[in-house]
Amino acid sequence: MQKLKLLKVRFGDEIRFHEIPAFRGGVAAKASHSLLFHNHIDDHTLRYAYPLIQYKRIRNHPSIICVGEGVDEIHRFFENSDWSFEISGRTLDMKIEELDMKQFTMQVWDKQFTYRVNNWLALSQKNYTEYRKLEGMVEQAAFLEKKLIGNILSMAKGIGWDIDKQIECKILDFKPVHLRFKGQKLMAFNATFKTNVFLPNYLGLGGKTGFGFGTVTEVKK
Repeated sequence: MQKLKLLKVRFGDEIRFHEIPAFRGGVAAKASHSLLFHNHIDDHTLRYAYPLIQYKRIRNHPSIICVGEGVDEIHRFFENSDWSFEISGRTLDMKIEELDMKQFTMQVWDKQFTYRVNNWLALSQKNYTEYRKLEGMVEQAAFLEKKLIGNILSMAKGIGWDIDKQIECKILDFKPVHLRFKGQKLMAFNATFKTNVFLPNYLGLGGKTGFGFGTVTEVKK
């Protein structure tokens, strides 16, 4: 069990998914003295850990999800007198439309929760080769379930949560989607799954969660 603070900041502008890296760059430039905004220790070294500040597109709006220690760092951006910056030849005014702070109890339950994950980068290059060799959707789903459990464990480690119970994951449906990221073609998944782990809305799982990939939302009954 672990207490987790999560802050959602949604701005009034609109962006497209492929503009999230530019949005991230604009925000990080305003808070360049904080490692958690950009995850660059120096020009040659990255912080290889779960991102505690994640950049999203929520209902078409640029958004920042601050996780755990990231909540305490958001003032690094807001202490600027001017929050606006240019992307794609236009100005984002960065006026706040929604500010939502919650605290969650992260734990493994005896019941199941149903979630949707979008643009989930589940596979490394090696995993992708293994995945392509699988013939049926049942085998593919079982393979992805193992990756999902690994992603949940990585997230838990990143927020200082030591999971001491068995994680259960069952993928109900999934669909591969092909995306471009910084000129590179990537294969991601949109999937619905059940798990006995509670996950707050808009938390990221998998690869490149700092750039809005693998965003989770609960599917209500």
